[in-house]
Amino acid sequence: MALSMRGCHISIDTRERGDAMTTALLAVLFLGLLPKPTLWVEPGPVIPWGSPVTIWCQGTLQAQEYHLEKEGSPVPWDRQKPLEPGDKTKFSISHMTDLQAGTYHCYYLSPTGWSERSDPLELVVTTGLYRKPSLSALPSPVVTSGGNVTLQCGSWEEFDKFILTKEGDHRLSWTLDSQPHRSGRSQALFPVGPVTPTNRWRFRCYGCSRKRPQVWSHPSDPLELLVSGESGKPSLLSQQGPIVASGQSLTLQCCSDVGYDRFALHKEGGRDIPQSLVLQPQAGLSQALFPLGTVSSSHGGRYRCYGGYNLSFEWSAPSDPLDILVAGQLSDRPSLSVQPGPRVASGVNVTLLCQSRSPRDTFLLSKEGAADPPLRLRSEHRAQQFQAEFSMSPVTSAHGGTYRCYSSRSTSPFLLSRPSDPLALLVSGAADTISPSQNNSDPKSGE
Repeated sequence: MALSMRGCHISIDTRERGDAMTTALLAVLFLGLLPKPTLWVEPGPVIPWGSPVTIWCQGTLQAQEYHLEKEGSPVPWDRQKPLEPGDKTKFSISHMTDLQAGTYHCYYLSPTGWSERSDPLELVVTTGLYRKPSLSALPSPVVTSGGNVTLQCGSWEEFDKFILTKEGDHRLSWTLDSQPHRSGRSQALFPVGPVTPTNRWRFRCYGCSRKRPQVWSHPSDPLELLVSGESGKPSLLSQQGPIVASGQSLTLQCCSDVGYDRFALHKEGGRDIPQSLVLQPQAGLSQALFPLGTVSSSHGGRYRCYGGYNLSFEWSAPSDPLDILVAGQLSDRPSLSVQPGPRVASGVNVTLLCQSRSPRDTFLLSKEGAADPPLRLRSEHRAQQFQAEFSMSPVTSAHGGTYRCYSSRSTSPFLLSRPSDPLALLVSGAADTISPSQNNSDPKSGE
């Protein structure tokens, strides 16, 4: 084969080789003489197994033919004539599999020669051969504006690599090698930040093996970071009170006198941030109800809510924390007694004693109808019982009411025992209005 150049013209003697070799050599020689085209894919470069894909290549109006090549393939993967008005074409994949996954380039032929290759486009297929990994934020998905956070992608699968993607921008992805965790899981830690409210911070992650880097697992559940600011904090309360029982229906209410358009609810240690549209404001009060369904042990925890506006990704300062406690998760039922008795005069010192024979390190005392969270005390071990003494010194008429106590463990502080029997405390206005015999009456006699 002989090659000669005269001015800007190249001539090739191909008598010694076949037409296929000639075409390939011509493409190599002429590529780069014209501007490179643009290559993109719809609906995106990460495609579920079996889904259709359309690859677009856009060049110039003078393009006569477009070629699509896949890295590793000896010949063009596909070639197409331009579509009207003539500056682009499309290449279709009807069913995406691992055979189509890979890195692609396109280029075009015009009357003046071949174009330069496009920038690379990597197509990835996701498959159910692997279980989806989990994605969580450390220490929390709630981040102050300008702050940093670490996203943890982990799985029980033995992935070699993890990939983190930011939704809304297919160009943003990060890949890290897997690191072993003491639990036996594989994981990768992705530092993210500084986080600002200028856009939405919503992520998913994937796992893959080193041998098949373009075949990924199914995506993790989405994780959205909540960027909190300094605007007025809303209030959060439970319509059922802070102590709930399994089987109850639980609804949390977030409200504010600021006219927020939306509200978000966050559970400490939870991965997701459920959001709800704002309800119709009533009397200048904006609010949203978060129905959390039927209560189970997983509902126990510390919650906060935030307010926001539709035209901003920034949220308000957090509400004060609300602890939801789930009763009936421990088998014991403590006993509750009162000294000097259930009927006392205002100004007297009163002690409510909560006891359990089960080993418990914390006791809680709640008053029926009270908005305040229950009182907590560390337990003491006395006379083969665990107990705590709740003192009211001195009592007033405001202390009157019905009380119950619960036990819990510090390892799971939001899960409580069954409630004690109710104890009614009656407080009179003067010390001499109640006889000593009344002070020693049975706790239930005043109900």
